[in-house]
Amino acid sequence: MVNMKIAFVGKGGSGKTTLSSLFIRHLAADGAPVVAVDADINQHLGAALGLDEAEAAALPAMGENLRLIKDYLRGGNPRIASAETMIKTTPPGEGSRLLRVCEDNPVYDACARPVELDGGTVRLMVTGSFTDADLGVACYHSKTGAVELCLNHLVDGPDEYVVVDMTAGSDSFASGMFTRFDMTFLVAEPTRKGVSVYRQYKEYARDFGVALRVVGNKVQGPDDLDFLRAEVGDDLLVTVGHSDWVRAMEKGRPPRFDRLEESNRLALRTLRAAADATYELRDPERYTKQMVHFHLKNAQSWGNERTGADLAAQVDPGFVLGGSVTAGA
Repeated sequence: MVNMKIAFVGKGGSGKTTLSSLFIRHLAADGAPVVAVDADINQHLGAALGLDEAEAAALPAMGENLRLIKDYLRGGNPRIASAETMIKTTPPGEGSRLLRVCEDNPVYDACARPVELDGGTVRLMVTGSFTDADLGVACYHSKTGAVELCLNHLVDGPDEYVVVDMTAGSDSFASGMFTRFDMTFLVAEPTRKGVSVYRQYKEYARDFGVALRVVGNKVQGPDDLDFLRAEVGDDLLVTVGHSDWVRAMEKGRPPRFDRLEESNRLALRTLRAAADATYELRDPERYTKQMVHFHLKNAQSWGNERTGADLAAQVDPGFVLGGSVTAGA
């Protein structure tokens, strides 16, 4: 009975989107229900899952449906006066509507699209394309904020997975989105730049009890392996080398997934086992307290001024987001 939220992070070009897409394919091939979310600034997960350019461009953007998402999740929560007063860290409370992986709801109707993979179908959601004008302004934060709102209101059931291809950088730290996952896989190349993101994540993860494991990518020999072991120590979970299957996929001609190299299939099984092992460590009270912590932090630093409301009043002190919680009407 496993239900997991999993993030893939790493610097640009590390291969995190490729590895997250392989992991999603692996779960789908085993028949597991999956919601896949592309939260990266550079939107490539759809293409990595086999969509052509036109299909990927036609995916509905979560950021452009933010009002609908807020209206639905707010539900009948009396602590939230209006959708306009909801920010990306607004936590659920009594009366809020919650999301489940295996259900139909207006958020999925507007923002999710089915993607057929070998052996199964996954739901794909994307933040939407980013432009240079988006970076550093409210529009950019609203796009990633839509993902965070959904994660804050998500109750995933038995043997269900939510896999998020994250963007690297400080935004997930400032908002608290990096604490929303049961397992974070950091994809690192065997280079100094490749492990720099690991050091940054490790520092934040230590303070908030975030489970973090490193996936070494583009590892070509013993020297690369020794370098990663020296830099990340026991956090190194598994390494991945060259893949003819991935090269064919990147050319738009992927073979059947069951033809993926056995060494890489073993690596994917190792990732799943590591993620599943964190299930027993779940702490709904800590998870909810962390959600509230970042909400109060954002309320004080910018949220109250932007919305003209006391956002601390949105916190329901008796509410704990856990598997036994039922969705509001």
